[in-house]
This record gives sequence, structure tokens and C-alpha cells, in this order.
Amino acid sequence: MRKHIAIIIASLALFTGQAHAQRCLPKMQGIELRANLVDGMRLSGNNGGYSFGAALSTYTKNGNKWVFGGEYLLKNNPYKDTAIPVAQFTAEGGYYFKILSDARKIVFVYAGASTLAGYESVNWGEKVLHDGSTLHDRDAFIYGGALTLDVEFYVADRIALLANLRERLLWGGDTRKFHTQFGAGVKIIINRHVAWNGRTLRI
Repeated sequence: MRKHIAIIIASLALFTGQAHAQRCLPKMQGIELRANLVDGMRLSGNNGGYSFGAALSTYTKNGNKWVFGGEYLLKNNPYKDTAIPVAQFTAEGGYYFKILSDARKIVFVYAGASTLAGYESVNWGEKVLHDGSTLHDRDAFIYGGALTLDVEFYVADRIALLANLRERLLWGGDTRKFHTQFGAGVKIIINRHVAWNGRTLRI
């Protein structure tokens, strides 16, 4: 009887110890939802900006990951007593390298590079401003890239909190080309792979 109890306890300990190891395995996927402040947004005034994005991340060897998604960014440019909105709709494809993680696989730090392409709208296409002035900046297709420092903090095997710092550079439009973003988000793992007797099982 004692032998059976000892085996059960050892099995539970082994399984528990392996649970954290099942994070960031190859082909594991997660849905990321993010919200960012843009260019040092202030709580008051008209020069603030923000962005929202969603992405699908797929892990590869060594905990690295591919990220594919889309983002909406809105920046208000001050003009007299009002502001001119500049909106960007972009799609992203990028690769992120794991540069740091702890032994328990709770915190992961990534550095990534992405290609961006999309569309920019200035003042929602309206060329005549409220004071009768004509806006010369035009709507345009935009393209470029981004460098990102990304942190994942797992609060459960399927849920991670996210933090990121990003610099975007986009050409093609008539407005500011560089945008600095920082914010937070959440990741939900939509499939997990568990190694069992030499086989990989999806749960």
C-alpha cells in the first residue's frame, strides 16, 4: 500500500513539475489582444494617441514565435483650438526571438522585428477644415516596419499578461513617420501540446 501511495505522489510531482515546461512549445498558438498609448499620450489635451490590436502568435523552436495580426492607431495632431485626427490601419507579420526566461517558465522576454503595411487616413478624408483652410496631407497606402520589446507573464498555463514597447517606421503617407508605442494586453493560448510517452498530444 505504501508503495502504491509513493508511486502516486511521485507521479503527481512529476506531472506538476512538467506543467510549466508545456509553455511556448513548437506549434502552440495564442490569441493576443493589446492596447497601447502612442507618442507619450497625455491625459489632457488634443495631442494624445492610442492603438488597439489583435494577433495570432505561433511558437517555434527555442520558444521563439511568429506573430501575424492587425492594428488600429489614432493620433490627434493639434491645430489651433482643435485637432486633426490621423488614423492608421495596418497588418503585421513578424518574428520574435526569446532573449530571456526564468527557470519556471513564467516570464518570457522577446525582441522582435515586423513588416507593416496598411492605409492612413488624415482627418477622415475631409480636406476643408473648420476655419476654411485646406488640408494638403492626403490619405495614402503606407508600409514599413517595427521593432518591439515584448514581455509575457503567465498567470496560468493558458493565460498570459503582456507588456510591450514598440517603435514603428512607416513610409508612403504625408504625416509623421515614427511612432513610439507602449502598453499592455492579454494572451489566451488556444491549443497546447503535452509530451506523453514520447508522443505529442493536443489538449
